[in-house]
Amino acid sequence: MEGTEQTIRERTTERDGTQEADHRVLLTSKPLHRFVQREPKSLGIVILIFGCIEILMGFQLARENERTSTFAYVPFWQGILFIICGTLSIYTEVHPSKKMVTVCLAMYVISLLGIIVSGSFRLFCFNHYSYLYHWASYQEHNIWAYYRAEQLFGVEGLLLASSLCVFVLLIFLCTVARLALKSTQNQVIIQRISSPPPQQSDTTSD
Repeated sequence: MEGTEQTIRERTTERDGTQEADHRVLLTSKPLHRFVQREPKSLGIVILIFGCIEILMGFQLARENERTSTFAYVPFWQGILFIICGTLSIYTEVHPSKKMVTVCLAMYVISLLGIIVSGSFRLFCFNHYSYLYHWASYQEHNIWAYYRAEQLFGVEGLLLASSLCVFVLLIFLCTVARLALKSTQNQVIIQRISSPPPQQSDTTSD
């Protein structure tokens, strides 16, 4: 009897192991999991950090009397877009679905358009800062205006550089999400679970 129970236990364990192995192969072959394999959670954390920096620096720029990017509330709405994109990327990796990937793709495209608009406005601000820079350089008694123009150049340049970094990350995520959704339209998954043939064991009854 002990030999029979051990044989049945081995068969059950082997069958469960085969099913788990086939289930893992099935999950890795799903197109949506191609999006997850690109680690959108890690990229989402990076985008989330850039969004927080954008908002924090926006509060500092809002205290300036000169025209900055806060004139059009660029750091605030762009920072909110980055935070939304980062949060959605993190959530989608934890709970992948076609609906969430579609929402992420839409937010990525909106954020890309927002970066183009904010970059154009900041280039316009750089033109104004260059005028302040040259005007302050000719006034030796007003050295603070010179340093102030340099600080505005530095802050806006840093925010523009961070926006370009997020722009590259969003293009990569858009490409991965689009490929995942495109391959999901004609998705065919074949699952085959091979079970070992039944074996008859000769047992001697006591």
